[in-house]
Amino acid sequence: MDRFPDPFLEPGVLVRHPAEPAWGLGQVQSVAGRRVTVNFEHAGKRTIDTQVVTLEFVDDDPRRNNP
Repeated sequence: MDRFPDPFLEPGVLVRHPAEPAWGLGQVQSVAGRRVTVNFEHAGKRTIDTQVVTLEFVDDDPRRNNP
């Protein structure tokens, strides 16, 4: 089943890869459909398929409604 791209994943957002904690903090560089290019501290630039991996937001998750 296809998922829509996360509208909160945009260049500049800080994320982590849940299955690769050693990669460290990552900054989103670009978003093209379901493919997100992230520059990680210890792994360099990686292209992530968001249908396979759900990146974790480092700061407060913007998808949550905060009153």
